[in-house]
Amino acid sequence: MNDKFQKATIDGQKITAYQLGKSSIEWRNGAGTTSDGKDTNSSNQPTRKITDAAESIIIYFSRSGSTELLASKIEKETNADVLEITVKDSYPSNYPKTLDRANYERDNQDYPELNMELPNLEQYKTVYLGYPIWAMTLSHPMHSFLNAYGSQLSNKRIAPFMSEGGYGQGDSVQVVKEILRQQGAVNNTFTSALVVDGNKVDRADKQVNDWINR
Repeated sequence: MNDKFQKATIDGQKITAYQLGKSSIEWRNGAGTTSDGKDTNSSNQPTRKITDAAESIIIYFSRSGSTELLASKIEKETNADVLEITVKDSYPSNYPKTLDRANYERDNQDYPELNMELPNLEQYKTVYLGYPIWAMTLSHPMHSFLNAYGSQLSNKRIAPFMSEGGYGQGDSVQVVKEILRQQGAVNNTFTSALVVDGNKVDRADKQVNDWINR
């Protein structure tokens, strides 16, 4: 991990991502990506920056740190509030074990139970939704979040951002739209998605800035 990344923080807490700086061959397009075993929170409190003035909020889930780093870059550019999605049973640091669990959850539509408190979202005009891509679709904690709270996202502009293994965003944005529809959210608009390779997020400053300014 390079020195520049070691200094990256979100809400004053250091961000850790073991995959940054690895080549595509070393990284294996995300296969084998380890985490700290607590969904980036082994030595941090879950990120929660809520103010009375912000018109935007970043809501994200990150298992291995890449999406959290993206969230920190967006927060730096927008000064948006920030809320991390956390689940009661964190995903294992061991990638094959996480893969086995994720496959089971997807096959059985048995998505993880959340462990978080949602603030009042009425003040926000824009909601940045951040997540990693799993199996070319929406990762399960974001699935759980939208199933639980999607009805509270009516009349918001939704700005999806994601880290992925080199194969793109898959059908994740379509899934977000469908869950919001199922939960009764209305009058949503969507920006284009910000999609960044998980091993290159530390080099995505210009991409993030261009996306926000669009």
